Amino acid sequence: MSATDLHDDSEDVEFTPAERASAAKKSTWVSVIVNVLLSSTQISVGVFAKSQALIADGVHSLSDLISDFVVLFASHHSQKDADQDHPYGHQRFETAASMVLGGLLLAVAFGMLWSAFEKLKDPHTIDSVHSVALWVAALALVAKETLFRYMLRIAKAVKSSMLVANAWHARSDAASSLVVAVGIIGNLLGYPILDPIAALIVGLMVGKMGWEFGSDAFHDLMDRSANDIEVQAITDTLLKTPGVLGVHDVRTRKMGDMILVDAHIEVDAFLTVETGHDIGLAARHAVMQRHRVLNLLTHIDPVPSRTDPKATATKTLTST
Repeated sequence: MSATDLHDDSEDVEFTPAERASAAKKSTWVSVIVNVLLSSTQISVGVFAKSQALIADGVHSLSDLISDFVVLFASHHSQKDADQDHPYGHQRFETAASMVLGGLLLAVAFGMLWSAFEKLKDPHTIDSVHSVALWVAALALVAKETLFRYMLRIAKAVKSSMLVANAWHARSDAASSLVVAVGIIGNLLGYPILDPIAALIVGLMVGKMGWEFGSDAFHDLMDRSANDIEVQAITDTLLKTPGVLGVHDVRTRKMGDMILVDAHIEVDAFLTVETGHDIGLAARHAVMQRHRVLNLLTHIDPVPSRTDPKATATKTLTST
């Protein structure tokens, strides 16, 4: 699932920016509490039980704390009103936060891979793991999977790509805890090398997730358009506006979790300028009411009316 995949057929409720910020703050603080408890337990027990995989998983949980505070920071600043330097608002704070999360995951992955390779270079230095490490790994797996499901439900409800990224970060933790548990079981069964191998796999998983989040955020910062489904839905809303005869050249770009839209609207060429302007305003209002659109810039194109006698006469003369 992409970090920006927010479509949920079961959820049509629209949330205000204040409600979205409140939901982000609540879910993120839950994540903070869980990760404080998990990281401290995993690292301390990992050192005691001599499990490199459990220590790596604990460091991963610790990195989540930094991620959570990045999310809180971005959620706060993205709600600021537009100003002279930021006429479209500060919604891209969320996109920047997702990019930071991706970079953080890549850095954590590099550290895990380096440590695992160092152990694998000299297998004789790998210690046998104490059984308590397995119990902690199992506890972490349950806690992280539960946290993921809670955070993803909130993220999809408020349609926040930043919260989706943070939720999937928690899911990557759950997957890594599963791998760690398998590695610890192998070590306990007499295959010590499986513990650093588990740490290596965790590093690769974290790196892949970091690359995907960072890449998505980078493309959004490069003014990537909204997906085809959203663009078509916006076009349909424009076409349903009374007085709109056609729509073309609909262009979109992401602004955080909102969308900026430019569109050419065709209206009857024999209408007054004021009437054409009013149709454009009605179309803009309809789109901003029904879609996650921050602003819609319309260009009014006059076209011959199919019912206007002058247009019919002109068409007849042209054809003859």
